[in-house]
Amino acid sequence: MSGEGTRGFAQHEGYRGYRSFDYLRPGEDYKAYELTPEIDRLPLHDLGLTEQQRDRAERLLQDSLVISLHDHPQIYPLDMSEAIEYGQGGRYPVGFEALSYSGIDVMFDSLAGPTGCIASHYGWTWGDIVYDVGHRLADIAHQDYVRPVHTIDELRSMHGSGHMGWVLTIEAATMIENDLDRLDVLYGWGVRQMGLVYNEANLVGGGLKESSDGGLTRFGHRVVERMNRLGMSIDLSHAGDRTSLDTIHASAAPVMITHAGARGVWPSERMKPDSVLRALAERGGLLGIESAPNSTLAPGVDAHNIETVMRHFEYCAELMGIDHVTLGPDTLYADHRRLHIVFAGHFGSNVASPDPASPPAPGTREGVDPDTPVTTYDHVAGMENPTENFRNAIGWLVQHGYSDDDIRKVVGGNTLRALEATWVR
Repeated sequence: MSGEGTRGFAQHEGYRGYRSFDYLRPGEDYKAYELTPEIDRLPLHDLGLTEQQRDRAERLLQDSLVISLHDHPQIYPLDMSEAIEYGQGGRYPVGFEALSYSGIDVMFDSLAGPTGCIASHYGWTWGDIVYDVGHRLADIAHQDYVRPVHTIDELRSMHGSGHMGWVLTIEAATMIENDLDRLDVLYGWGVRQMGLVYNEANLVGGGLKESSDGGLTRFGHRVVERMNRLGMSIDLSHAGDRTSLDTIHASAAPVMITHAGARGVWPSERMKPDSVLRALAERGGLLGIESAPNSTLAPGVDAHNIETVMRHFEYCAELMGIDHVTLGPDTLYADHRRLHIVFAGHFGSNVASPDPASPPAPGTREGVDPDTPVTTYDHVAGMENPTENFRNAIGWLVQHGYSDDDIRKVVGGNTLRALEATWVR
């Protein structure tokens, strides 16, 4: 593979060359932008594996059910100053070719998330979600490589199929406002996982950027019950600590924190305290370790890289048990750090910043050190995009002596178990 870059990796045979929105005319049907290269934007990361370790890691990547619990596989403009206007157009192309080299069998796609300001200035309205979901569904419908997944059987069938399974997810329930039936509409569109809040409080509960967290509201309890009945997984990644604990205990099914890390490693409000992580595991839930820039940092390490990400993994596996930990990288095909900066400027003080490196909200929370330095790094070496994440994570686990059985759990088996206890079919 030396010198070949990503295109030297094994490729899913189901990919046939489709590019997002090939059925439209760029420049006529929508404004065209120069996009970030989806392949090899940065040099491949060298883990320093032996030949035997590389062979074992590649075998595990090919033989295991690999599920990314949280990612954003779209491509953004090369010039990130265009990102706001670009997003308002509502069409985020997916890096289909890059995904075909990733080894991932199933991806949970959270679309534009907080950058989806399509029908409003600040996002998370019903109109924003309709356009974000609708455009992605139209794009998916015009190709055959990525296959929508709605059931456990469909998810299982993706391994070895030559195709990638695609699970539609949304990071916040803000847009349902006070209407429970919107959950049914979203489920009908294919949404199988949803966060309750995104950093700021809504009618459901408190966000992690609030100075105080009132917990799961009365309406929030009804949301949890309806999601349980629908078979829609609950995500608490951006919820406050009390809202998280309330939800873990209120839900009849295991819940997930799809992309976070341990506050016991890095004392940031974006990470989760031991009390939440223990409760999550005790109730059968699942944590996905993230690698968005400047999130899963570690003391004494002047970098954000696969080593700091996996330090969070090891801490959580020890605290919760390895059966309750997987990977939810939260990555995309672009300069993720620059994207955070651009949207922080767009939102100003009106909306809590999506940037993990932003200063903490006032108030006291378990394990949060308000004096934690606001340290920033421009990329995450080894876990920067969906194509490299699982290949490198498996290589790291092999290098650090994990068994084949434990590696298979971490890269997909644990997620399958949690979904079997959550989805209705």
